[in-house]
Amino acid sequence: MAVKIRLRRMGAKKAPFYRVVVADSRYPRDGRFIEEIGYYNPVSEPVQLSIDADRAKHWLSVGAQPTDTVKDLLKKSGVTE
Repeated sequence: MAVKIRLRRMGAKKAPFYRVVVADSRYPRDGRFIEEIGYYNPVSEPVQLSIDADRAKHWLSVGAQPTDTVKDLLKKSGVTE
């Protein structure tokens, strides 16, 4: 089972916000997920970003692969270098 840390789109049309979730790579983008570890709102001013660092580090340590966007968000929140 390939586990990914990725964004799940939520919100209204043209006003998205995202939840950072841990999901099996075979599941659809907005489908089932294993755990929610944070959120990201690029529309608000200033941008809102909140990630549970402990849970993110746990999932990275057991082999979960973050997507490119989530990798950048993890760097901004200070979870990874």
